[in-house]
Amino acid sequence: MLKLQNLTKTYANGVRALDGVSLDIPRGMFGLLGPNGAGKSSLMRTLATLQAPDSGTASMEDGSGGQIDMLRDKDAVRRQLGYLPQDFGVYPKVSAIDLLDHFAVLKGLSARGPRREMVESLLQQVNLWDARKRKLGTFSGGMRQRFGIAQALLGAPRLVIVDEPTAGLDPEERNRFLNLLAEIGESVAVILSTHIVEDVTDLCQSMAIMNRGQVLLTGSPADAIAELDQCIWKKRIDKSQLEAHRGQFNVLSTRLVAGMPVIHVFAKDRPDQGFELVDPGLEDVYFLKLRQQQMAA
Repeated sequence: MLKLQNLTKTYANGVRALDGVSLDIPRGMFGLLGPNGAGKSSLMRTLATLQAPDSGTASMEDGSGGQIDMLRDKDAVRRQLGYLPQDFGVYPKVSAIDLLDHFAVLKGLSARGPRREMVESLLQQVNLWDARKRKLGTFSGGMRQRFGIAQALLGAPRLVIVDEPTAGLDPEERNRFLNLLAEIGESVAVILSTHIVEDVTDLCQSMAIMNRGQVLLTGSPADAIAELDQCIWKKRIDKSQLEAHRGQFNVLSTRLVAGMPVIHVFAKDRPDQGFELVDPGLEDVYFLKLRQQQMAA
């Protein structure tokens, strides 16, 4: 369990990236959902000890019933942490097994026998054993991300942070990668930072929605979706009607279907006879929270 209380961070350019962030993050898959610039990466870098907040507290369980102060005892955090940043670079001319072995040495795994055993086991776990001697420059995007997860799992961490891991992956690689994350999340805390709603819906038992450095919602995706039951309405309209509908109704999203806009509207009762009641999804929750924050500003 991680406990974050009132974390704040303002950069030198005046951007307030974290604005009183408080979260309880349990073991398992935790989704951190928000648009680009929401503050997700700033929060991930803070938890990964790469930057310090201006104020607030953060603690995590140490595995023996105690607590680690994540902001003061950074060495202890790093021993418990696996991190796959959004931009994970590799040495293109080095083989997967050699680079992972190098990372293991940097992680402090000095004994050659146990280190080699862990490296080989991780390459098998992420389904890269057959490609272990290939140079990383020949890997696809999905293979590089799976290699990134292997390096994040070195040292058997209790907390794994992955920042926008499926951006740019094709559907097959994305599914393979998400299945791997789900397996990892059965035994450790995994924070999945993403702007892709489906990733959170499919994988995460608990979640938070962030925007403009603030937490807008926490809880389980299923509970958040259930809150909107009987409140989401769909209508297909002409493009010329779009602005009028946006002015008249609480339009959450617009999607072109066969060249015509299909809008989702939040309302307790049927907005007008042209609307059809639909089952809500996490995307509706997401857009509603962003719209509520915008209207309150």
